[in-house]
Amino acid sequence: MVSALVAHFLFSLIIVNVIPTTPVVEERPPQAANGAVSGSLVKSRKRVFPVPHTQKPDPVSEAFSYCNSPNRTEQAWEGHSPADYTLLSVQIMIRHGDRYPLYSIPRTKRPAINCTLSISRNPSHPLLSAFISHMAQGGRGHWESSLASIPRLPNHSACEMGELTQTGVVQHLRNGQLLRQAYQRHHLVPANWSPRQVWVETTGKSRTLQSGLAFLYGYLPEFNWKKLTVRHQWSTLFCGSACDCPARNRYLEEEQRRQYRLRVADTELERTYVDMARTLGVPTRTLRAANPIDSLLCHLCHGLSFPCMSMENGSTGGCLTVAQFAVIRRQQLDDEAHRRRAGIYRKYAILAMYPYLNRTASRMERVAKAAAGRQPPRARDDVFTLSSAHDVTMAPLLSALGLEKARFPPFAARLVFELWKSPSVAQGEQKKRQTKGERIKTRDGGFFIRLLYNGEDVTFHTTFCSSLSRHNIQPLCPLKNFLSFVRKDMFSVVNSMSYQEACFRRPG
Repeated sequence: MVSALVAHFLFSLIIVNVIPTTPVVEERPPQAANGAVSGSLVKSRKRVFPVPHTQKPDPVSEAFSYCNSPNRTEQAWEGHSPADYTLLSVQIMIRHGDRYPLYSIPRTKRPAINCTLSISRNPSHPLLSAFISHMAQGGRGHWESSLASIPRLPNHSACEMGELTQTGVVQHLRNGQLLRQAYQRHHLVPANWSPRQVWVETTGKSRTLQSGLAFLYGYLPEFNWKKLTVRHQWSTLFCGSACDCPARNRYLEEEQRRQYRLRVADTELERTYVDMARTLGVPTRTLRAANPIDSLLCHLCHGLSFPCMSMENGSTGGCLTVAQFAVIRRQQLDDEAHRRRAGIYRKYAILAMYPYLNRTASRMERVAKAAAGRQPPRARDDVFTLSSAHDVTMAPLLSALGLEKARFPPFAARLVFELWKSPSVAQGEQKKRQTKGERIKTRDGGFFIRLLYNGEDVTFHTTFCSSLSRHNIQPLCPLKNFLSFVRKDMFSVVNSMSYQEACFRRPG
């Protein structure tokens, strides 16, 4: 029931975009073959948090950022810290890379995209050839449950629905390599890494498993199948054994009703669907059910012409247009703003992502205690965790953390949790010069958390650190703030003290 609701919610969510980090150079987007989509519409240097505008952003420009083209130069801020701080662990959630649509537009030809991998086809990557060879040896790895039967590479010359494309593979080879360079000087995962130091989990979809493998191949200093265990998360919420939460489902249903009411009240959107249905010669309700935005986004991201129809079988003939696409995107952007004001989705997100956040907090706490000598050294093995997920995983995670104004996860988005330890105070004179606040931090063990979304530091935008100033003498967020938020404070949004109380309290 829960998985069905979440799957349904995927297509009613607002699709908003992000360009990772702070790009130095950004290429112009692909142009459709019919010239309808102009690169001049695109605004460069898209950030995690949109800069306020006096006018609403252009919906088509926003859509290009969602594509997240891998052919650009960017600077990632992962791994940056004050001098002498020690990086103890990194936990990363990624969204799968570029994929083929999940739905097709009625009576139109499916987008002509090849989902086999070829180093001679763009976009490519220096690691692509070696990656293809290594994936052929995947039988040497350790696979949990049904993951062993999932192909490790996209392998259809005519893409299947939802299949990862070569663009998606390249996006994550690139992301992995980018973070390998960012963390190299910290020696977080050494060349002779042990199986206990790397934890990998994914849903049972080929696009998430393949994205995770591409990221790992770019990231690990040595990709060794014999050391690698890939674990299966049955739910897209990564809730493990704590998925049962009736209140979460009620909030999700309430949020879907809110979205539906807003959508049917939009007369411009309704006229657009009617016009598109006439062009295709199908009932309007059929077009709505087929979710044309998903397929049109694929056309846009891959520089393909929008579908056209001849005048037959009830069709008025002609092509679907960028103007029609822009109306649907505009409504989605409006819905996102309305969603934040309504607050229902935030309640859903808190209960949806508590299990994942609790596991993240527990891992960090174990590593911190081990580093402080209060837990067996083996607890330090939790140094790197990768969770390969979906937009319906990452979107509520951002909301739960208080990052509701961040743009919706694009293809190959990444959210990184870093755990840092401050340098110890060894000199008596240094101790004397400490302020009261600094002495408190030292007694707390000097452990700090840092969050980065697509390479941009968003720590002080989170609920648990928004009251702290970046310009304090301590520029990071205390780990204890995060632990308190996950274990108690976040439930104030749903007027509860715990996950169990919030999930099972009777309505009213």
